[in-house]
Amino acid sequence: MSAPAVAAQEGARWRCVTTLRKFEGDVDAYIERYGPEEGLRRFYAENEPVEEIRREGNMLVRVGIETIWKLVTGAAATEFDNANARLGVGDDNTAAQETDADLIGTTAWKAMEGGYPIVSPLADKKVTFRSIFGPAEGNFDWEEWAVDNGAVAHKLMNRKVESLGTKAAGSWQLTVEISLS
Repeated sequence: MSAPAVAAQEGARWRCVTTLRKFEGDVDAYIERYGPEEGLRRFYAENEPVEEIRREGNMLVRVGIETIWKLVTGAAATEFDNANARLGVGDDNTAAQETDADLIGTTAWKAMEGGYPIVSPLADKKVTFRSIFGPAEGNFDWEEWAVDNGAVAHKLMNRKVESLGTKAAGSWQLTVEISLS
């Protein structure tokens, strides 16, 4: 008699990688002069980051989980698309909790750059959100960040508490890559 088959463990892995690129240049001046698409293209071509920080991890929060499941099942929910998704930063370092519904401190929210979020080919299994904060935006200690789905719905997908530096000028680009496996 053969041994019973061992059931395979099921599980999903949520992985988040955050990259912050700090530029001395003024992205808003490029956008004002050339328009959003051409302005961003020229800004990135003509400016090198003075610092790049790469970190891993975040906390998927309850309201984000609920929104994701609603979207999966076709229930009414605001999508995390280019028209709605935003990246937010704040100056509070209170530990993230699964019940978080917003950033806690002084905050700045920024819409996606054109073409974002990007859903990568199946081999990568990820979505990438990206926003750039100009010289007059988010000038405080960056101690927390999150992805949400818009000013009206304002549903956090996730929240991370980590010190990314103090922004006083320049343009800071925040990129959040989330993968499932």
